[in-house]
Amino acid sequence: MLLFSGNDYLGLSTHPEVRTSAAKAATEHGMGTRGSFLVCGYTNYHRLLETSLAELKRKEDCLLCPTGFAANMAFMSALGSISSLSVDGRKPSKAEKVAVFSDALNHASIIDGIRLAERLGEIEVFIYRHCDMDHLNTLLSSCKTSKKSVITDSLFSMDGDFVPLVELVQLRLKTWAHATLVCGQNGGGAAEMFNCESDVDICIGSLSKAVGCLGGFIACSKNWKQLIQSRGRSFIFSTALPIPVAAASYAALRVARKESWRRRAIWDRVHEFRSLTGFAVTSPIISIVLGSEESALLASRHMLMSGFHISAIRPPAVPSNLCRLRITLSAAHTTNDIKRLVATLSHWIKFPIVVKLRQNGLFEVVFTSSFYSRSCGELANAQSGRFL
Repeated sequence: MLLFSGNDYLGLSTHPEVRTSAAKAATEHGMGTRGSFLVCGYTNYHRLLETSLAELKRKEDCLLCPTGFAANMAFMSALGSISSLSVDGRKPSKAEKVAVFSDALNHASIIDGIRLAERLGEIEVFIYRHCDMDHLNTLLSSCKTSKKSVITDSLFSMDGDFVPLVELVQLRLKTWAHATLVCGQNGGGAAEMFNCESDVDICIGSLSKAVGCLGGFIACSKNWKQLIQSRGRSFIFSTALPIPVAAASYAALRVARKESWRRRAIWDRVHEFRSLTGFAVTSPIISIVLGSEESALLASRHMLMSGFHISAIRPPAVPSNLCRLRITLSAAHTTNDIKRLVATLSHWIKFPIVVKLRQNGLFEVVFTSSFYSRSCGELANAQSGRFL
């Protein structure tokens, strides 16, 4: 069975150095940290990892969180608290709140963090159309609030497209997870890839993607770190990252820098998929939108029975009419793996296909699919879909 649905982009989760570091730390220190970071859970392992991540992201400091989800929640709690702190504890007026501008397709953790801060009456929320810089500019221009924050994914987890970062840096953006270690010459992420690290105030990332472990981090200034430590509730009230996980994550960062061929390998796989299919993919995340939930489940089942683990993405992750197969590529995949994947997909997707660029910048493909699912005996023909 070949896994094409995970986030282990560099294939580091099973690397010998990563496993050895985790095992050594577990033997010496046990698993649990026995408390939150602020109580008793902070160790030299955690500090070493924070220093390494701050260096990778070229930021002054870094703060570890139990998960990437918790990192976004902690940041939004801290961001919202600025309004209350600036008015000595009274309820801030509309003009005194922080105005938050969020991409319509941001990750659920960003959305939930924004909802929490909004419910507490600390921020004003503006949602701009996905990667639509004109719409964002209009919203920014019409907003009279002095404190503004633009928050976006750098690489969107469902559609696999990049934010137009060069345009956004002028508006000061924050956050990403999927691009860390994958993009940029040194693995610094989308900001490094687009050469605008100094224009990005805060980078929020995950250790569960290319690092192949668990956890989240916020790379920022020392002042921001102090604010999040005192106001980020999901950081304050959560048990610290297990020591073996911190040790393994640090080892993974070392390996990623030392074995730079892994970054080249994953982009080689992206190029191979593109050349074999004609699909204009731009990242290791490939979405094939089939429409209905039934179509997506049937396609996923067909791929599973053919030896490929590819998940069907359904609500609430995506709208009910945009269910899809989500394929993720890894440096652990070989050229032959990609050829086998495309050959299996071609049983129900006709390659090559003329790809039409839509006005909104997305690529639209209308295809016919015909495949047989032996598990349920259903034959699906002429399914119309889009590749985004």
